[in-house]
Amino acid sequence: MGQNRRQALVDAAFRSIAERGLEGLRLRHVAENAGIDHSTLHHYFATKQALMAAVLEDVTRQFWVTLPAEGSPAEQLRHHLAALGRMIRRQPDLFVVLAEFDLLGHRDPAVGQVIATVEAGWRDGLAEVWRRGTWARQLAPSTAAELVIAVVKGVRLLPDRAEAVLDGLEQMLTHGGS
Repeated sequence: MGQNRRQALVDAAFRSIAERGLEGLRLRHVAENAGIDHSTLHHYFATKQALMAAVLEDVTRQFWVTLPAEGSPAEQLRHHLAALGRMIRRQPDLFVVLAEFDLLGHRDPAVGQVIATVEAGWRDGLAEVWRRGTWARQLAPSTAAELVIAVVKGVRLLPDRAEAVLDGLEQMLTHGGS
């Protein structure tokens, strides 16, 4: 029961952030939307920051499966970008919430460190795929990883364009745009 309530609070906070931004996150509103008393919320999350950290963890966990360990490097990159494109289209609020945390990370060192750690793992995974690839050797693995991250971040708030843009990026990277 406790884990269900905890997840209900995380889900309610996620929805609140997606609708109102981090500045509009109110614990009373989150508790009400989760169907629990405000005082009970503090049993699960001592502070607003702890709840925000749980939301960020829940959001980033959803990306762990987008970069497969199997397949050729080109297949891995194709799968990753296609999965991200589908996620942006199907779950636009996920990327709105991530954008909110990205912005907060520039002002809040603790959030910035979490974002940096998550992105370092993403960057390392992409660079490793690139190192094993046989295409477009004109880009260093770290540059290719940064390019992917920049394009994903640039298109994440455009759900109607994301899949086409990320497909174009994959074609450009693995086939030189041909």
